[in-house]
Amino acid sequence: MAYASFTVEIADGIAHLRFCRPDKANSMNADYWRELPEAVRNISDNAQARVIVLSAEGKHFSAGMDISVFMDGALEGEAASREIMAEAFRHKVKMLQASFSALEEARQPVLAAIQGGAIGGAVDLVTACDCRYASEDAYFCIKETEIGMTADVGTFPRLMKVMPEGWARQISYTAERLTAAKAKEIGFVNEVYATPQALLDGVMAIARQIAQHSPLAVTGAKRMANYARDHSTAAALDYVAVWNAGMLSGDDIKKSYMAKMEKRAPEYDELKPLKKSL
Repeated sequence: MAYASFTVEIADGIAHLRFCRPDKANSMNADYWRELPEAVRNISDNAQARVIVLSAEGKHFSAGMDISVFMDGALEGEAASREIMAEAFRHKVKMLQASFSALEEARQPVLAAIQGGAIGGAVDLVTACDCRYASEDAYFCIKETEIGMTADVGTFPRLMKVMPEGWARQISYTAERLTAAKAKEIGFVNEVYATPQALLDGVMAIARQIAQHSPLAVTGAKRMANYARDHSTAAALDYVAVWNAGMLSGDDIKKSYMAKMEKRAPEYDELKPLKKSL
């Protein structure tokens, strides 16, 4: 399927979504907000890949929200009252939030390869990914504070869990740039690469390593990581026990050992496509 705001290439178990509006700094226009969750859910629901990689063409990963998205009836127009406008605005924000939650809810891990600026909504985006990687020129900025609003598409619920709280508060209050080097130092990104090309090569190598493993084991690991983040240790221990009681695959374990003994890559069954209706 063709998209206006990014390209999709699926090969060797890896779905590569590449933002393709470099002349607009890959800003997030109306097409983007509609297309991204559609593409991610299609890959996830139909088990089209084992891992998803997000990258971008051009100098910057993304300049964030295209202001036209908010101006399209969300902040302007006639209404019976301010309260009615506010209620409609809330639903628009929740729709935008769902676009990034699709990344978190995907059955496959999502890896973000970030060069240049990841600004405003792009911070919301990358916090919803499983892992973040950056080139040396990359930086992160919660621009919303500087322009007079509070970031609302996912930054705060997730940022506090993927970097130390003090740093999350500082960059959100100041709207300062968080450099790639500092982001790695505080654990927000996994690795920093010298150039954008080295970044993409490195992330694709990690994606290939993930794609070699049992899709069932990997989706289980993602599910457990998300669940453990949001629940108590006791609840997470119980959930992983229930998960493995129902979904631990003896066949996959046997396949992995046989492949190692025979010095070859293991071959696993893919996840089953999901049926959305009866």
